[in-house]
Amino acid sequence: MLPRRAVVALALLAALFVSPIPAAAKDATATPSREQLLARSRAAEWRTPDPDNLLVMQLSTGRVLIELAPAFSPLHAANIRTLARQHYFDGLAIVRVQDNFVTQWGDPASDDNGDKSKLRSLGKARRSLPPEFTQPIDPKLAWTALPDGDVYAPEVGFSDGFPVARDPASGTQWIAHCYGIVGVGRDVGADSGNGSELYAVIGQAPRRLDRNLAIAGRVLEGMPLLAGLPRGHGPMGFYRHPGRRTIIRSVRLASALPAAQRPAVQVLRTDSATFAALLDAQRHRHDAFYQVSSGKVGLCSVEVPVRLGAPAAGGQRHP
Repeated sequence: MLPRRAVVALALLAALFVSPIPAAAKDATATPSREQLLARSRAAEWRTPDPDNLLVMQLSTGRVLIELAPAFSPLHAANIRTLARQHYFDGLAIVRVQDNFVTQWGDPASDDNGDKSKLRSLGKARRSLPPEFTQPIDPKLAWTALPDGDVYAPEVGFSDGFPVARDPASGTQWIAHCYGIVGVGRDVGADSGNGSELYAVIGQAPRRLDRNLAIAGRVLEGMPLLAGLPRGHGPMGFYRHPGRRTIIRSVRLASALPAAQRPAVQVLRTDSATFAALLDAQRHRHDAFYQVSSGKVGLCSVEVPVRLGAPAAGGQRHP
């Protein structure tokens, strides 16, 4: 028979093995959430878009912010700035919403069934531009490579918040058609796009379009206003009835607005430690819901964080 002291010791040892693991200990192995990682980010890891490259589009339903990408389509970015300064887009409309594809806006008179005689004047803007479907790889641009592989390009990664594909053999790079990317509509001719017709990707990434259209930028705010619209029932999602269109009240460059009216928006640097941590957390999910971690992340499955509002005391931001 064991001494009483030995029995007590064995009982305590058994309790260690059968007692439940405290919740805090379980959580210690869980993948940090997106919110937790962003809350730990440093101010220097965020960048403020150049107000000359920030379009403020006021729809009848709300505001959409678009950051232009002059490093990838400099001529188109310049032409879009000219159009915005001339108030070209004011009073035009969203003319096309094709399910799982794109939302497109511009002059309704330019539709196949529109009255071309009523086309709005482009003023000082150029009527056609050389195709800027790709650009030479620029070693000066910030580059965060994704080593996870890609079907459409030898290399993919991020440059200043934009999802970018590269082909080292040809020395070219281009922005990929991911959700929220804004492209330049064109006709059959490669030089027929000038930025007066723009579209945003609202569905699964149509990467087949890569290197076939110029990319103007990406939406920073307002995607629900573009993706949640009623679908058009005409060919390619164009609206058959003008009454279904959403009116564009105005499009302005942020730099053209009084300082007090400029949107306070910041984008997480894609060459930052916090962004790297977000990528790793997305690759390796370890929480109660995920039974299997993919170990991979796709270029178009990554949402680059954007925060809105004015800085407050302590570095936090008002929504």
